[in-house]
Amino acid sequence: MQPQRANKSMKSPSPLRGRGSVSNPKNRFESIERIPEPSIDCDEISSPQTQFFRDDSKSLIAYNNSPDVGFDASINPYRGCEHGCVYCYARPTHEYLGFSSGLDFESKIMVKEDAPDLLRSELSSRKWKPQVVALSGNTDCYQPVEKKKQLTRQCLEVFLDFRNPVVVITKNHLVTRDIDLLAELAKYQCIGVTVSITTLDIKLASLMEPRASTPERRLAAIRALSEAGVPVGYLQAPMIPALTDSEAPAIAQAAAKAGAKFCGYVALRLPFAVKLLFEQWLEQHYPGKKEKVLNRIRSIRAGKLNDPNFKSRMRGEGIFADQMAELFQLAQKKAGIRDRWPEFSVEHFRRRSVDQLSLF
Repeated sequence: MQPQRANKSMKSPSPLRGRGSVSNPKNRFESIERIPEPSIDCDEISSPQTQFFRDDSKSLIAYNNSPDVGFDASINPYRGCEHGCVYCYARPTHEYLGFSSGLDFESKIMVKEDAPDLLRSELSSRKWKPQVVALSGNTDCYQPVEKKKQLTRQCLEVFLDFRNPVVVITKNHLVTRDIDLLAELAKYQCIGVTVSITTLDIKLASLMEPRASTPERRLAAIRALSEAGVPVGYLQAPMIPALTDSEAPAIAQAAAKAGAKFCGYVALRLPFAVKLLFEQWLEQHYPGKKEKVLNRIRSIRAGKLNDPNFKSRMRGEGIFADQMAELFQLAQKKAGIRDRWPEFSVEHFRRRSVDQLSLF
């Protein structure tokens, strides 16, 4: 019996309200694939409710040896991300859990309930070398469930106890809830907040990042953090060729006006199943631009849609990649933003044991 295959000529599933993806592509580690039976209107899948599962990881701090990242250590209180950004490079990491990069990534969220305790234990260890820790290095630490769980806030409290520097990367206005802790960390040069701004087009943002804060709210977050004395910048990530790259000057001006003091960008790359998801998304929402966008991505990725090489994955290569870099650098200069990261310090670090903290 021959395995059932999807009909490539079949109409793509319709967009799902509040979701960036519309399907669950095959997990590359699984031998069995479920192919949905096509209904009359070729739209079997409905928008799933978000489910949350306990993650019982025994450690929290992850390390990387990537020379193009900017930090060696990171923590992620959540695995999977309800923001649903269709382009997210982290989607394939969900496959290690037996899930799909598609709807599973944004609707099946692993929650590290013990994250604050694990962090405290690891920072207390004599093996810990004080250094900047990214929060988050993979999925957004201020995704919607954080409003209830407050694991990110509790982790920030631990960083403040130890006075260990941390850089927060998010696209959610919820970060302003923790201004009290962030402002305290700023007193010791132990904080930098980077707000991700992909586009200023609210329609595009709502389709591409369905459960993240609107561009206006992200700028408001920058403004609130800046006024509180918290070092804050922005990241145009990803910069999408032929779709959002031309917004670099407008984004830089808006972010600088709000108070951003540092910035960076990352060119779009589409690893593994993210290729299919992004192609489906373009076909559904911007069919007239689909081929131009995909061809432009290929032009900066040596004919492919992904490039995992440290040397080129963040920026791409070729004439169009050079043009994107030049446009961003000019926008940055005109906006008066000079730095890539704020200044961090480990001189105030103090090792705090669990027994010491219990005294308070």
